[in-house]
Amino acid sequence: MSNLPRPKAMSLTEAAAVRLRELAAASGPQTGAVRIGVKNGGCAGMEYTMEYVAERGPHDEVVEDKGVTLLIDPSAIMFLLGTEMDYEIGQMRSGFVFNNPNQTSACGCGESVMLKPAGQPEPAPANLAD
Repeated sequence: MSNLPRPKAMSLTEAAAVRLRELAAASGPQTGAVRIGVKNGGCAGMEYTMEYVAERGPHDEVVEDKGVTLLIDPSAIMFLLGTEMDYEIGQMRSGFVFNNPNQTSACGCGESVMLKPAGQPEPAPANLAD
């Protein structure tokens, strides 16, 4: 069995870590971690979810990065492997952005995405000649 460290399911940019620490400090001491997941919804099929939780669920994947504890919902892990979470500030809106290698498309508003499980090939484009 290998003694190599297991790769993290997700990582944070410094901007995301700073913002999450700020939000946790404002939420009070009952905030233990941020749980990240995905759910069905939106026009592209799936939406990212984030919630503060006081404690870890029995099957959550724990990711410690830049002083922030992330808990990955077990049903979302295959959709989030390799994802980098960032925080961007723009003129019209600011928010968390998920740079996900498993994303195959997104809706025009950017609120929902289409994801494939990690390691799965992208679906072949439809042949319009058929």
